[in-house]
Amino acid sequence: MNARTRGPRAEDVLGRVTLVTGKEEFLNERTVVAVREAVRRHDGEAELSETQAAGLTLAELGELSAPSLFSSTRCVVVRGLENLPDESVEELLGYAAAPSEDVALVLVHGGGAKGSGVLTKLRKVAAVTEVKSEELRPSDYPGFLTEEVRHHHASIDKEAAVFLVSAVGQDLRSLAAAADQLTNDFPEEVLTVEKIRKYFGGRAEAKSFAVADAAFWGRRREALEELRWAIDGGTAPVLVTSAFAGSARGLARYKSAQRGMREADLAREVGVPPWKLRTIRDQSRGWSDRAIAHAIRVVAQADADIKGAASDASYTLERMVLTITGLRDAPGSE
Repeated sequence: MNARTRGPRAEDVLGRVTLVTGKEEFLNERTVVAVREAVRRHDGEAELSETQAAGLTLAELGELSAPSLFSSTRCVVVRGLENLPDESVEELLGYAAAPSEDVALVLVHGGGAKGSGVLTKLRKVAAVTEVKSEELRPSDYPGFLTEEVRHHHASIDKEAAVFLVSAVGQDLRSLAAAADQLTNDFPEEVLTVEKIRKYFGGRAEAKSFAVADAAFWGRRREALEELRWAIDGGTAPVLVTSAFAGSARGLARYKSAQRGMREADLAREVGVPPWKLRTIRDQSRGWSDRAIAHAIRVVAQADADIKGAASDASYTLERMVLTITGLRDAPGSE
């Protein structure tokens, strides 16, 4: 089963274990959301819960999967499977061998060699369905876009897909948001280069990412100017928050990555091309772990606001820029 597959049925996930593996966080999260939605379609009162594998015990798993006062149907997400304690492996395998019929258990493994032993064992269990999110090569991104557009009941020609990737960049969340924006404005139509250029032509690639880069350098005036230019040019607000999210994740991954690695290996670990790694390395000197964590929360809130209740997306984005630029070189910020 591939991570790009959409919309599992309730019978595909209830009474089973969905094993989500791979380094593409966006695709992993899409799978988690799809399982939750399948459970909620089946039972609107279903309980949703999640926990980290690092502290998972049989007792906690039993508590998470037990029926509540409101519903017997549950969806339980366990993240960071690579950090599952050795003493909990057999307990988890025991549950996977005989899962509760009204529970959809989702196990998320972030990729890499750590925790590969438990993956090997889980793959042998009949009730486990694995959904892999393989890292995309540069040549895969136009195909990803084509599938996104098709999901929205539209189509995109090959040249237009290549143009959109070059305009937006190789961030899956940004590409998915762009596909959503375009197919809403051109419903059930063929997306062409001409249509895409209305939104992403000219300095399109620089729009949202230029705002994020300036903000994470702490260049407040430049970031605000770039933001105003992007908004006036019709850049979708969700693309701006997506670019900020990508920058924050890149900094966090770089700060937590093992030092002493070759540049190519480090770039692969952080999930960016080598030229981008050098930018992140320089930017990281002004960011503490605490400030990065705060920045991630700020971006997530701004993203939720513009997708939800915020009446003025421009104000939300400006507030995000001001907060992010203020966090740089402020290790004690909260």
